[in-house]
Amino acid sequence: MVESLTATLGRLQHQRALVSLFTSHRTLFVVLWIVAFASVFVWQRNIVDGFFVFGRGVSQGKPLPRLRPVAFNLTDFGAVGDGVAVNTEAFERAISAISKLGRRGGAQLNVPPGRWLTAPFNLTSHMTLFLAQDAEILGIQDEKYWPLMPPLPSYGYGREHPGPRYGSLIHGQNLKDVVITGHNGTINGQGQTWWKKYRQKLLNHTRGPLVQIMWSSDIAITNITLRDSPFWTLHPYDCKNVTIRNVTILAPIFEAPNTDGIDPDSCEDMVIEDCYISVGDDGIAIKSGWDQYGIAYGRPSTNILIRNLVVRSMVSAGISIGSEMSGGVSHVTVENLLVWGSRRAVRIKTAPGRGGYVKHITYRNLTFDNVRVGIVIKTDYNEHPDDGYDRKALPVLEDISFTSVHGQGVRVPVRIHGSEEIPVRNVTFRDMSVGITYKKKHIFQCAFVEGRVIGTIFPAPCENLDRYDEQEQLVKRSSSQNITDIDYDF
Repeated sequence: MVESLTATLGRLQHQRALVSLFTSHRTLFVVLWIVAFASVFVWQRNIVDGFFVFGRGVSQGKPLPRLRPVAFNLTDFGAVGDGVAVNTEAFERAISAISKLGRRGGAQLNVPPGRWLTAPFNLTSHMTLFLAQDAEILGIQDEKYWPLMPPLPSYGYGREHPGPRYGSLIHGQNLKDVVITGHNGTINGQGQTWWKKYRQKLLNHTRGPLVQIMWSSDIAITNITLRDSPFWTLHPYDCKNVTIRNVTILAPIFEAPNTDGIDPDSCEDMVIEDCYISVGDDGIAIKSGWDQYGIAYGRPSTNILIRNLVVRSMVSAGISIGSEMSGGVSHVTVENLLVWGSRRAVRIKTAPGRGGYVKHITYRNLTFDNVRVGIVIKTDYNEHPDDGYDRKALPVLEDISFTSVHGQGVRVPVRIHGSEEIPVRNVTFRDMSVGITYKKKHIFQCAFVEGRVIGTIFPAPCENLDRYDEQEQLVKRSSSQNITDIDYDF
């Protein structure tokens, strides 16, 4: 009997210890975050073509899948994967051969394990570029091997310098049916030299992206790692039907300027999912052209779904819209997002002169961990290509919703900085509970914003917003949407 009672008490004490541990919201959140982060890391290292592969080390010898009627190996064209030999001609010869097979369904180019140094090269339609495990395409670091291209028509200027810009390491224009995939092989821009020269003002042209696909459709980029881009990492420009899945994007979180992860630019019908991004600028930045050039080009970014991401950005934001959004951005959904160790979590940025619009934007199931500012809308991001922009071209910001927003260690959960010229209209908050770092006033900051809060949220919302109960019945009407309560001191 005594032994039975002792055992029972032991079990009760064990249960109470577990309850005590997990009743702490912060502890539970940290545990869940660690599990999620570790799961994503393991998953990124072991997912191949949608199947989980146990024991990464045993997969080195497995055959590469054939995803096209014809498959070539890069070595068939004279490539040497020692990290020293320059393989540009081998890539060009292989892609030329593939370009002749379009009517037969195209072909696959296999990049085997090794370090394949190359200058920039162009893809072709009906092509699969397949990077084996431990295959690494390396961008040559001498800029004289990088071709110059005209400025993007919706930017007009060149993002860093007037005139031509450097092309991307892997480039494509006017393509259809292109796949870049693999067994988590790597495309490495070796951007360190570019970043140093940029900081020292030694470059005369805008740096090039790592991968840029322009005026193309039916693009899939999956199961690879992209790292250390000279500039923006992955830049789909004026493309339709784009899928980006199971991609890891890496750059140093400091001293890697403008290394955005993914920049959908004037794109339509796009899915970005199941990715891990840790870079030196925005994790994702949705764009559609810059000031008068973007207005004239007139191609919006629309119908974009972003989901199941883990993102870190110590310099900028996890997910941004803008600031180059002059062609318009609409019908964007961001869901199931974890932003950790970052300066900002989600941000919309624009300014007078941009024109265009940001509307019908849905954020759902957001988690912030150790983030300085959670939600940001900024309307004075005054960076312009030249003095020819129209100062009366005012963007429209409306129909933006935030549902199920949670987190901890956030200094300012919300900062919506509209203006008399550019008010922010029809913003909705529902189911929000964010643990704050500093128990100060002015942590839910608003200026020139109109919208509503449904139910109870934490921290308490600004006075600009109408209050509704859980049944969406009006409780209290805001006395003024023009109240300004913005404090950049913390």
